[in-house]
Amino acid sequence: MSKTTFFNFNLFDGKTNETKKNAWFVVNDDSGRIEKVGNGGKRNSANNVDLHGKYVMPGLINAHTHITMDPNTGDGGTGSDVIETTVRAVSNLHDLLKSGVTYIRECGSSFDIDITLNNLHKQGKLENVPDILPSGRPYTMTGGHGDFPNFGHLVDSPDEMRKAVRTGLKKGTMAVKMMATGGVMTPGDFMDDPQLSVEEMKVAVEETHHKGKIIAAHAEGNPGILNAISAGVDSIEHGFYVNDEETELMLKQGTYLTPTFVADWAIPEYAVGKLPDWEIKKAADALDDLYANIMKAWKKGVKITLGTDAGTPFNDFTMTAVEFQLMVEQGATNFDALTTSLTSAKLMRIDSDYGTLDNDKFADFLVLDADPLVDVKAVQQIDKVVYKSGVKVEL
Repeated sequence: MSKTTFFNFNLFDGKTNETKKNAWFVVNDDSGRIEKVGNGGKRNSANNVDLHGKYVMPGLINAHTHITMDPNTGDGGTGSDVIETTVRAVSNLHDLLKSGVTYIRECGSSFDIDITLNNLHKQGKLENVPDILPSGRPYTMTGGHGDFPNFGHLVDSPDEMRKAVRTGLKKGTMAVKMMATGGVMTPGDFMDDPQLSVEEMKVAVEETHHKGKIIAAHAEGNPGILNAISAGVDSIEHGFYVNDEETELMLKQGTYLTPTFVADWAIPEYAVGKLPDWEIKKAADALDDLYANIMKAWKKGVKITLGTDAGTPFNDFTMTAVEFQLMVEQGATNFDALTTSLTSAKLMRIDSDYGTLDNDKFADFLVLDADPLVDVKAVQQIDKVVYKSGVKVEL
C-alpha cells in the first residue's frame, strides 16, 4: 500500500483559527485519504513531497454554481444547444478546480447536464473537475425566475411540482433547487415578487426529504423568503432582504443561508454599458441592503455557506475566493469567512469526508504563497497549486 508524506508547510486545517508551523500529513495513495496529520519532526513514506514552507488549506466547497451558464451574457446563454452547453460546462468545471474549488453543489443546469457529468466523473471518464452534487434543472413557475429555454422545469400546481421533483430525483438530482422569488436576470420580475406557493414548495420539500436529499430555494425578497423557510427548505439562496422574523425562524429550523455576495457585486462592478440598464439597476439597488441584511443574520447565528452563483453575469468560475474578501470587508474576520466553506460541506452532508484536513478525510487541498488567516486575498492567488485526493491537478 503506497503512501505519500507531504511535509514542510504551514497548515490551516479549515476548522482552527491558527496556522500550524512545520506541518505534515500522510496520504494513502490508494484511497486519497489522509491517514495522519501532525506538526514538528518529519514522517517518511515511499514518496515524500516537500512543500517548501508554503501555506496549505482545504479545497474550497462552493455550494452555489451554474456550470452550464455563460457569465459573458445577460441570460446565462441558456438558449444554447446541448452540445455547446456541455462543452462550456466542462470548461467551467476546469476553471473551478484550477481556482481552488474541489467540490460544488450545482444549483440549476440546462438539460440536466450536471447529472450526466457527475455520472461520467464517478465512472472515471471525466477528469480534472471538482466533485459535483448535481441539481438538474431548477423548478419555477411559468413566467417565473429561470423560465429560460432548456433551463427551468415549469410547474404551476402542487401536483405538477410533485411529479416534476420525483422525475428529477429519478434522473439523479441530489440537491433540488426551486425559485421562490423573482431575481436579477429575468426581465419582468423583481426580487420581491413571490413565485411558487408555499403549498407547491412544501410538496417539493416533502418529496426531496423522502429521498434523503437536500433542497434549496432561490429567495431574494419578501414574502418569498418567508414562504420558502415556512415550506421547510434546507437553504435560502441569496436572501437579500432577509429580516428579523425570518432569521429567528431560520435559527429555529437550522436553515442555511448562501449569500452569493460576489454575484450581485459583479454586475455594477463590471457590467455597466454591457448589460441592459434594468438588470444593472436591480443589482446595484440591492447591494447595500444585501450586505447589511446578511451580516445581521450572520451575527445572530444563521449558518452562512460559501456560494457564488458562478455563471451569472460577469461572475465567472475563477472568483470563488472573492466571496471571502467581500465578507471580510463587511466585518467578518478572515477565519469567519474561510469557514463558510466548511459550512457548505455541512449543508451538503459531505463534512465527514471534506471541508477540513483531518485524519480519514480526502486530501483535497490548496498550496498558497501567503497565509489566508493573515490576508484572506491569499486564496485568490492565480497560480495556486491544487491537490485532489492527494494528486496534484494538472490543467
